[in-house]
Amino acid sequence: MRKLVIAISMLALAGTAAFADPIADRQALMKERGKIVAGLSKFVKGEETYDAAAVMTALKALEANGEKFDVEALFPAGSDQGDTEASPKIWEDKAGFNAAEDKYVQAVKAAVQAAPADADALKAQFGPIGASCGGCHQAYRVKKS
Repeated sequence: MRKLVIAISMLALAGTAAFADPIADRQALMKERGKIVAGLSKFVKGEETYDAAAVMTALKALEANGEKFDVEALFPAGSDQGDTEASPKIWEDKAGFNAAEDKYVQAVKAAVQAAPADADALKAQFGPIGASCGGCHQAYRVKKS
């Protein structure tokens, strides 16, 4: 469990660099997000013994990740070309994409505010987070084969 907390802290620090390459930067933030969510899912699935402090560290790391996710900086015009899974729909429907990200951030903030004390409480908070991730990926991601 301590390794999870250390890994999340290191990811959070790594994600604070200024945006230089929008494709690489958004991929790094999404990979960070994915690793944090994967760690939380272990508590939800009962694969790890519930640790409220580690859960809060992870949720706060997700919150910080969401706050760094600047759609305008990470998805500028022209960054739909190259090694990216970003769907053209992002640029066609910026308002919808922004709304999807806002929904995710609100779900994370609600989970942080709730401070889940046990696995069942985390499951209740984790559902909306996972749903917002999945919904955004379905609408705004093109999975490469």
